[in-house]
Amino acid sequence: MMIQIDFQDETNSVDEAFVDLIQRIILFAAEKEGVKENGEVSISFVDNKEIQEINRNYRQKDQPTDVISFAMQEEGEGETKILSEDMPLMLGDIIISIDKAKEQAEDYGHTLERELGFLALHGFLHLLGYDHLNDEDEKEMFNRQEEILHEFGLQRS
Repeated sequence: MMIQIDFQDETNSVDEAFVDLIQRIILFAAEKEGVKENGEVSISFVDNKEIQEINRNYRQKDQPTDVISFAMQEEGEGETKILSEDMPLMLGDIIISIDKAKEQAEDYGHTLERELGFLALHGFLHLLGYDHLNDEDEKEMFNRQEEILHEFGLQRS
């Protein structure tokens, strides 16, 4: 199993150590979740202004948020799945607001490292099909997130 992660830092502010940490968490989570195929994920770091625009355009919520995911493997009605043996499986895009991550790390009293790891993992689990639209799904997703972060060694401080 090989996950290719493409990073874009539109803020020009994300330390290479955070990028490395997020890459390791995503690879760890892919292994824990049994992702067998070669996959590709795009992770973009943006500011609050950019994520608010995305949130408004795609979710009709005119406010900044911390992380947004766009899963590429969800098939709409009548859509055809196109796969090729030699192409990686495009899992989707994760967009993280660095501004929000910093605010929330401070609000929750933990490190920016922990917050970025949490947000990246949260986005990745969405790409794998987890969701939190109802209480049962939310409990399952958040429990899984905490298990993976704990096993990885990135607990709340």
